[in-house]
Order: sequence, then structure tokens, then C-alpha cells
Amino acid sequence: MKIDLNADLGEGCASDSELLTLVSSANIACGFHAGDAQTMLVSVREALKNGVAIGAHPSFPDRENFGRTAMTLPPETVYAQTLYQIGALASIAKAEGGVMRHVKPHGMLYNQAAKDAQLADAIARAVHACDPALILVGLAGSELIRAGAHYGLTTRQEVFADRGYLADGSLVPRTQPGALIEDEEQSLAQTLEMVQSGRVKSITGEWAKVEAQTVCLHGDGEHALAFARRLRAAFNACDIQIGA
Repeated sequence: MKIDLNADLGEGCASDSELLTLVSSANIACGFHAGDAQTMLVSVREALKNGVAIGAHPSFPDRENFGRTAMTLPPETVYAQTLYQIGALASIAKAEGGVMRHVKPHGMLYNQAAKDAQLADAIARAVHACDPALILVGLAGSELIRAGAHYGLTTRQEVFADRGYLADGSLVPRTQPGALIEDEEQSLAQTLEMVQSGRVKSITGEWAKVEAQTVCLHGDGEHALAFARRLRAAFNACDIQIGA
């Protein structure tokens, strides 16, 4: 069994360089919620040094609230903003002798696109317009995955090690209790269950089916580095290979 382990990086966290020695894919902030041209360049260089797949992490224009503000924008605006952000990172990667491999929306853009077909279509259309070879990463079973398939993109269905789930397989909103899993043992158990058995227990006790092709490790967590090491050790113990 093989799994991709990804982390959101370039968001101002001190552990980025060390995390890049543990993950197989990096989602690099493109300036709309965090980061800037300089952090993008540094992140690309570090990813290339460690053989980590480079991906863009576009967001709603919301630096004040780290991309977590719900927004209702015209699809063409979202299309243009997404194209702008991923194009910037693709250019930096190319200038450094690398290639951008994937796109994963950030925060509220990601969560809204999981359920909003029009928003998902605008993102997938932008990814396809930039490069049809790009992989689109989205929440397992979401509208974003369906939109990617519609445009003929390769998709990767994502699950979260440290997030609570609802009975329909969606994430518990960060404004509600149970959104974040603080207990590392619970996070490890949930991740292995999703990867090995294709299911996750919701906060209300029901089992939801998920297809785990990539696991997100949040780089901004207080103990992200230590947990990344534990997660890798757990995968190794279960003979699960890590690779982009």
C-alpha cells in the first residue's frame, strides 16, 4: 500500500524545512492567505532539495483571517484569482528548475468548493487552463473531485489526520466543537482506519466512507513536527509506503 503525505507550507511556520524531510508533497501558500513571493521561492527551493512534489495552495483573498472567511464571489472572479495564484507558483518552480505537480485549495475556498459545484468548477477550470497535467487535490468524495474529473484532470482524494468528520464525510467546521483532534493517538488511529479501511467515524458515531489517496498534515499545528514523525513511523509499521 502507498499513500501521499502532504503538508500546507509557506505560511510562516518555523518547522517548514524540517517538515519537508518527512512529507512527500508540499502545498505552498500563494500570497492570498499567507506567504509572498519570497516565501514561495524559499519553499520551492526547499521542496526541490528534499525531492518533495510541489503544489500550489490558492485561497480566497483573505490574509486578515488566514483564508478562513466564507465568501460569495462570482465564478469568473474565482477562476481568475486561482489562475493568478497557481501561475505565480508555476513560474517560480520553473525558474528553479522544478515542475509544479498539483493544486490544493486552502481553507474556506477548499471547504466551500467541496459542496458548491459552481465554485468547484471555477477552480478545476483554472487548473486545467494552467496545465491539464496538474493534479487537483480535494476532499474525498467532494464536488471538487467531481469537477476535476469533468475536466479530465487527475485527482487525489484527501483525508485529514487531525480533523473531525461529519456523518456525510465532510469536515466539521472550525467554528464547531470537534473540528480539531488534539489527541495524537486518536489522530493516528483515525488516519490508519481511513487509509486501510476506507472509512472514518464521525463525531456523532456514524461511519462515513472515504477514499484516502493523500493525507494532510497541518504544518501550523503546535506539535506538527513530532506528529509527522509518529505518523511516518505508524505507516512504516503497517508497511504503508509514503510517496507523491
